[in-house]
Amino acid sequence: MSIDQAKEAAALAALAEVRSGMKLGLGTGSTVYWLLLHLGRALASGTLEKVAGVPTSIDTERRCREFGIPLLELADHPVLDLAIDGADEINPRLDLIKGLGGALLREKMVATAAQRFLVIADESKLVGRLGEKAPLPVEVVRFAADSHLPFLRSAGANPTLRLEKGGFGPFVTDNSAVIWDCRFERGIPDPLALGSSLDARPGILDHGLFLGLADVAYVATPLGVRVLRRPDC
Repeated sequence: MSIDQAKEAAALAALAEVRSGMKLGLGTGSTVYWLLLHLGRALASGTLEKVAGVPTSIDTERRCREFGIPLLELADHPVLDLAIDGADEINPRLDLIKGLGGALLREKMVATAAQRFLVIADESKLVGRLGEKAPLPVEVVRFAADSHLPFLRSAGANPTLRLEKGGFGPFVTDNSAVIWDCRFERGIPDPLALGSSLDARPGILDHGLFLGLADVAYVATPLGVRVLRRPDC
């Protein structure tokens, strides 16, 4: 099974939980692409009806329009039936690192609004400790963005400013902010404490620690899709 086939398989497994009439949170990224493609096809064929979604990024909004998926505003629908999104890392408790696609703030708002949050990914995203493979994205306002460096380093991070492809300037999020990608040499020892300290710092809009939010993860492997559930679910 190729990587794209694995992502498609995970997306199809999650799509099987969608019912007609649902209000969805629709994530961002290469795995979610397959979800949007097949959701659009299901709506076009009549297999699903009256399903609409809140997109977590401008890119997802564009794809929804392309695939014929009706859109909702989160302000008008603050409680969603289901959110489906990818992940950059998944630990055994289904805590996540997200945000390598740059949409972490909107993704967290949508995931928090959902009654259930499903994750779709391939098995390369599984880790024993968050921060083992992926950097932790920290989204900050552009005003005095460098002023966060001492704070981030004191937390054990090695922060790098995310650049646009080609390196011609800083990557700018849909919220007109920038991202420090923070690597941790041995992973993040206490994600809850780190998340709390980041939440409390003025100028930090959000971070890619999604703790206690995911209910189920559909993880594609060469042998099929594994279903992982948060231990307290």
